[in-house]
Amino acid sequence: MRFQLNLKSGKPVYLQLVDQVKTAVASGAVRQGDPLPSIRPLAEELRVNRNTVAKAYAELEHQGAIETIAGKGCFIGSSSSPFRKDARLKLLASEMDDAVVQAHHLQVNKADFLRLAEARFDHFHERRARAAGEEVPS
Repeated sequence: MRFQLNLKSGKPVYLQLVDQVKTAVASGAVRQGDPLPSIRPLAEELRVNRNTVAKAYAELEHQGAIETIAGKGCFIGSSSSPFRKDARLKLLASEMDDAVVQAHHLQVNKADFLRLAEARFDHFHERRARAAGEEVPS
């Protein structure tokens, strides 16, 4: 798994790492049990403090996205969320609020926003199916 940071984005580096792992899981680029890079080498590669990578991994573990095995490292966790459905929807609503605000600032109307959201959802579904070797209907 390759990480790319945007130090000018204003988003904390650890959250960029969290988002990239979650995106890789959602798209099927990584699967349950796949190892994540060790903290020290990843921090050196990205030229960030080790604590930044450790904080990202701690957040991912808290969210149930990864599992840490002492002496072995961090691994992609099961795809089942530890949160109840209403809690998952609440977390997603918060993320969507940010996207709606961004759409407003970019002057994207509701219909275009909803079409884009549906297209992105379908795109991730197709990528995940391809990664799993499933047949993707055209």
